[in-house]
Parts: sequence; C-alpha cells; structure tokens
Amino acid sequence: MARVDVTVRGGGIFGLSIAWACLRRGARVRVIETAAWGAGSSGGLVGALSPHVPEAWNAKKAFQLESLLMAGDWWTAVEAASGLPSGYARLGRLQPLADDRAVEAARRRAGKAASLWQGKAEWRVIPATGSAWEPKTPSGWLVHDTLSARLSPRMGLAALLGALRASGADLVLGDDSEVGAVIHATGIVGLAELSQAFGAPLGSGVKGQALSLRHDARDRPQLFVDGLHIVPHADGTVAIGSTSEATWTEDGPDAQLDGLLEKAIAAVPALAGADVVSRWAGVRPKAASRAPVLGTWPGRVAHFVANGGFKIGFGMAPKVAEVMTDLVLEGRDAIPPEFRLDTLLQKTARR
Repeated sequence: MARVDVTVRGGGIFGLSIAWACLRRGARVRVIETAAWGAGSSGGLVGALSPHVPEAWNAKKAFQLESLLMAGDWWTAVEAASGLPSGYARLGRLQPLADDRAVEAARRRAGKAASLWQGKAEWRVIPATGSAWEPKTPSGWLVHDTLSARLSPRMGLAALLGALRASGADLVLGDDSEVGAVIHATGIVGLAELSQAFGAPLGSGVKGQALSLRHDARDRPQLFVDGLHIVPHADGTVAIGSTSEATWTEDGPDAQLDGLLEKAIAAVPALAGADVVSRWAGVRPKAASRAPVLGTWPGRVAHFVANGGFKIGFGMAPKVAEVMTDLVLEGRDAIPPEFRLDTLLQKTARR
C-alpha cells in the first residue's frame, strides 16, 4: 500500500467494521492484528443481534436501535464486496412469559415499542401454538419481536475480511508500524492498557462460554429463555450461550457448558440428541459503564478508541463503525455522551 490514512489496531468485530467503513469513505486503511483474526470474543458462536426491552429509553438503546435497523443493508454490502455469506437474517425472536404478571408487562412494552421503534419493528404478545421450535411457556403466551436478527460471528468476520481484501486494505497479521490516524480496537487488552494509562479501572474481562449443535432450524426465529440465547444459523447449526463469569480458573470451555445444554433442551426438547459440533470460551471486554467506549484518546494526537463491545458488539458494530469514521475522517463527533471515553474518565475520577 503506497499510502495509509488510517491504521486500525485489532482484528475483531469493531476493528474490522471500522476499517470497512473507512475504506468505503475512500480512506486507505491498514489493519494490524497481533494474534489471529477474531482471536478474542469476536470469534464466538452465538451471534444474537437483539434489542434491549423497549422501555426506560436512553441513548444506548436508541443507538442500538439505529444499528440494528441499518444492519441488513450494511451486511448486504459486505457480502457483495466479499462474495461471502455473513449468515445475517432478520428472523425475529421468541421469549416465553412465566405468568399473568409477565404477560401484562409484555403488553405494556408492546405499546412502547410501537412508538420507540418508529413503526419499523414490532414487539407482540402472541399465543403459543405448540410448535416444536417454540420454547415452553408456563403462561401459554410468548413475546415475538421482529427487530432481532442473527449473524454467524465467524462467517461475518470472514466476510468482512474478504470485503477488506477486495477493497485493497493492508491486512497485517503480526505487527507493523502505525501510519496516519490510529484507532485502538483491541478488546480486553486495550481496556487494560487504557486503565493503566489513566490510572483508573475503566473495565474488565468477563469470560463467556457457548456451544453449537447440529440441528437445522435456519429459517426459524432465535429464542431467549431465562437469560439463554438459542440461535439458529444459516449453516444448519444452533448456537447456545452464553455464560457470564467475572472470575474463572481456566480459560477454555468447561463443565458449565453441559448445564447450558441441559437448560436449552429443557426449553426446546427438539434439541435433544443433537450432536455438539463446537464448544467455545473467550473473554469479553466490559467497560465500567457497560456501554461501548468510543472517541479520542485524551493526550494522544490522532489516536482514537473503540472498545467495550461486551455482549452487544456485533449488534452495535454497523453504527459504531459509521460514527467512528465520521469522527476520524471528517471530524464530526456524533458519539453519545454515555459512550465517550472522556465521560467514562470523569465518572471514574469521581468514585
């Protein structure tokens, strides 16, 4: 590459998405990944692109809504450039309702979704039909939202890498010099570096585990049952996850995955007997704010940060990529105050 305008450090979902958005705006981009593409939490299995409940509205939920609504066109462009599938499909989500009180709360949220989601998606309370793919529901009712989508994390990353290569990005696996504006999207390692640089605990790692079954439900909605995501994928597998472990004794998959599998089968008996094709464990970057951390790196000219995807990195990625590209290439700062690195530093200093 004769010239580099932007160097992105980190080959996970935030780093690759920002690199792609910069390339589409005409920048020459170098991406540096020192371990492996998707080596951190972005190399997982679940891929549930699903919204928070439509109530107690805030900037984080509004940002997430915009990102989920733009995801279809965004991933279609990635697939067109790379010639590779991402596994994206907006097929909705089903959630069981435990009792009459839960049904009443869900119906209130349906009214709020009608306005908050701008008529572009629905949150509906529907009767269970007894379908083999429906989760067991004590009340006989389910929530069906039409905003949720799924994406295969590994297929999505492969498609992004293909789009970057096809568009002329300089992809470096190892290390290389930083040229131009530098964007640090380095996950848990980056959170540790930020905490050290500013002498404050800005975030931590949370271990997550998931598994994948050979069960073809690719045209069915994802399920969310008592905190568990059950997500059918385009390759004929179903991902189940994930754990959230603030402390752990070993980095790899462990016996907790057996508990997740039992829980999934109890919710959806149709999964009984399906072969386990993959088990995964990784450490996800959780900022102290529990929101993405975006913006300029204070005190470092032309250095920027995009971190803290935690459990919603893939769902947030399209919008994160666009606002970071606005900031880096055009100087337009549309980052919500709740996501800003300087805001996080101020809050941490007051503790």
